[in-house]
Amino acid sequence: MLRIAVALWVGVVGSGSMVAQTAPVVESPATATHQARPVPPTRDPHTAGYVTAAELPDGDVPAANVDGNFILGPTHTPAKEMADGVLQGSLVEFTMSSADSRMYPGIVRDPGTFGVADPNDPATMVVTTSHPGPYTRKVTVYVPKQYVAGTVAPFIVGADGPDKMLFAALDGLIAEHKVPVMIAISIGNGGGDAQGSERGLEYDTMSGKYAEFVEKEVLPRVEAEAHVKLTKDPEGRATTGGSSGGSCALIMAWYHPEWYHRVLTYSGTYVNQQWPHDAETPHGAWGFHETLIPKSAKKPIRLWMEVGDRDLFNPNALRDGMHDWVVANEQMAKVLAAKGYHYQFVFAENAGHVDRAVRAQTLPEALEYLWQGYPAGK
Repeated sequence: MLRIAVALWVGVVGSGSMVAQTAPVVESPATATHQARPVPPTRDPHTAGYVTAAELPDGDVPAANVDGNFILGPTHTPAKEMADGVLQGSLVEFTMSSADSRMYPGIVRDPGTFGVADPNDPATMVVTTSHPGPYTRKVTVYVPKQYVAGTVAPFIVGADGPDKMLFAALDGLIAEHKVPVMIAISIGNGGGDAQGSERGLEYDTMSGKYAEFVEKEVLPRVEAEAHVKLTKDPEGRATTGGSSGGSCALIMAWYHPEWYHRVLTYSGTYVNQQWPHDAETPHGAWGFHETLIPKSAKKPIRLWMEVGDRDLFNPNALRDGMHDWVVANEQMAKVLAAKGYHYQFVFAENAGHVDRAVRAQTLPEALEYLWQGYPAGK
């Protein structure tokens, strides 16, 4: 049950941290004013209808070799791999421009505007202030010092980069021989957030397009700029992200399981945020737990996911019953279990949306879990 009043709140993730935005009070499709950000609601992990989960001692994280549902206590001490220090690996950065993209030429939504619910369908948003516009994005590549030049390496692709926490976690885990020697590719988004923005178009669209963009336009640049060779084996490819970057991570693997088998998400936006409307997936990523996973054959995907007790609840103009991030992730855990997927779901107490302290506590264990079963000799 809710212990604090329902709130409107929006979060955008970048550079390994969370940037909060005030939720708009929509006046018309073209204009919007803003109100002070209220306190997000706090959910009880023992709420009726939530999954049954093992409650861990405060400060503990799950073992990296077990599936299932877990409740983290309120204390979030950083894992030892996340201690501040100099990376042993190296970083390579380059910039990509919308002018050079054949798949994403770029859109923007006018500043201070959002959208309104379609009067004929409360689950569909009408945005009239989105139009073509340019962008640039930074791509940051982490290459561990253990990488041998010329060899083919596994890799993980992350959203909303650069993700310094991901690089730090891998740097420590690789040195400890807890995960394979892998490349991390952290891709910046195309700008904005949610419906009508480039970021929303890339991350919330239920199709294989973003994965195809990464495959055709990003990965060749990574190999050329960072002087690495990336595996074609889907068992050696992972995706990760937070918020809409999290739903994007699963979307990439769902629509292209021949490319990706491993997915790691924080506060995944498994809600109805797709725009433009698509009749084939009318409820956007909410459809994952509503219809797609339950009604599809099991796919070769391994998933680690987290949600916070103060995660998002109704952060925009739609009042369709499909904008509760906690319920969405709880429902994901249910349908994954019913289908027999290998997954680990963490409900974190004392945690907000893509909570930085929770990431620092759990990311090393999450990465270990994610790469279970990957042959050491590959």
